Amino acid sequence: MTLAAVKEKLHSYIDHADDKKLKAIYTLLQNDMETTDLIDEKMMKELDKRWENYSTGKSKTYTLEESMKEIKKHRNGRKSNAA
Repeated sequence: MTLAAVKEKLHSYIDHADDKKLKAIYTLLQNDMETTDLIDEKMMKELDKRWENYSTGKSKTYTLEESMKEIKKHRNGRKSNAA
């Protein structure tokens, strides 16, 4: 069934459902309907700050190769410490 068909069936069902079923559907979906922002204000401020630091050169950045080299170095260090 296509997404459009699913939406159409749900719309039709909701249009004709009794009050008890509508309330049950609403309760089931209430959290999803109220949580439209995946990023809250605090997180957005942090992202804005990080972007500002990056774009002005205040933050140290790493290439993918540099990052992979550091990850491998730390992984190898943990393996030798565990032995």
